[in-house]
Amino acid sequence: MKNVKATKATKEVAKAKKETSVKIKGRPSNPESARQKKIAERNAKREAGELKRGRPSVSGSKRQAVLAAREAKKAAGIEIKRGRPKAVATDIVQLERGE
Repeated sequence: MKNVKATKATKEVAKAKKETSVKIKGRPSNPESARQKKIAERNAKREAGELKRGRPSVSGSKRQAVLAAREAKKAAGIEIKRGRPKAVATDIVQLERGE
């Protein structure tokens, strides 16, 4: 029974050591570096909703006009078809030679 009590005690000591010591993983970063400042600035803009991502759209472009027309059709309840229209089946009449 002494062994059981000893193992419980060592487990408790091991738990206490785990709780008190914190091991930091990875390479330490310098909070004053230009990169860290840039990251912090980007995170602040993201939280404020001011972060702009991607290429800005040009309001007078043909693409924006097409998108606006599509939205207008959608608002009016017109069905918007996607892709290439299906080929219409036509009856082909073969003529005999000599006619």
